[in-house]
Amino acid sequence: MAPSSSSASEPSDANSGTPPPPSFKNQLDIRSFMFQAPGAESGAPGGVRRSPRLSTPLRPSSASPSPALSPPARSRNSVSPLKRKALTSDDDPSSSTSTPGSPQESPKRTKSRSKSSGYAPPSTYAHLNHLPDAIAPNLLILFVGLNPGIQTARTGHAYAHPTNLFWRLLHSSGITPRLCSPTEDREMPTLYSLGLTNIVSRPSRNGAELSKAEMDNGVAILETKARMYRPEVMCIVGKSIWESLWRVRHGRGIKKEEFKYGWQEESENIGAVGKAGQKEEERVEGVEYGEGRWKGARVFVASSTSGLAATLSPGEKEHIWRELGEWVEIRRGGEEG
Repeated sequence: MAPSSSSASEPSDANSGTPPPPSFKNQLDIRSFMFQAPGAESGAPGGVRRSPRLSTPLRPSSASPSPALSPPARSRNSVSPLKRKALTSDDDPSSSTSTPGSPQESPKRTKSRSKSSGYAPPSTYAHLNHLPDAIAPNLLILFVGLNPGIQTARTGHAYAHPTNLFWRLLHSSGITPRLCSPTEDREMPTLYSLGLTNIVSRPSRNGAELSKAEMDNGVAILETKARMYRPEVMCIVGKSIWESLWRVRHGRGIKKEEFKYGWQEESENIGAVGKAGQKEEERVEGVEYGEGRWKGARVFVASSTSGLAATLSPGEKEHIWRELGEWVEIRRGGEEG
């Protein structure tokens, strides 16, 4: 607080014994360090000291903020090392050493997909062996798959890819009393009266690499196998296989309302012999038909077990396969009785 002007101007009394009041006169003018409001030097009214933010006029919201008031841009280095590590990935453009907006900034990368998107000729996988059937006469069920996958062709065992659900569904549905391994595929006819074949014999990465023509050509081969070995049931492992069978038999594609999983009508049995209207020339040469007529193998359409088939949930697949498993349990229970 500035001293009184009257006390500052009066000389001290040496004989009074009272020390003079403190003063900066002729030493330091403290008023030169005091705040002066704008215009105070020219006589304009000063006033109380105000913050510069309060004296700044308001601007429309659409205007950009003043550079002096805008917060500093947060650099990448301001992120903690642990958080930066969590945010950095192969697909995150911020993981690049260049800063955003710099000429070296690279566009966002996307994961490459190994899944084939179209037809591949047989020569593509000519180096892989075909998978032989696991088949015998009078089987309880002959499973009809699409074709061998890459892993199956390399190992020489059916449904060998780790993501394929075939062997697990056989067990969980009750078709097999225990979980079997792909290496036991050749033993299935002897162990449980189950056989394995495919509508197309050549291997490929997935069904998209097969043509409709070669799938349709496989229908006649399935009919021949059914007549030769006469399984009680043929289980079609996948909707696309049944669509080929339907297309060849009916001369058109199956309609949405006509398709169903599970047991099919008796008229759809595969390999029937001596059915009404069948001509002698339709009988396949070299096939042992046996005596009398045979109504053919009953058809059960199951879901695909491939790991690439994600149209149905695991629970829905379990439900479809369980229907076949219940039939097997009843059938085997009757044999034991």
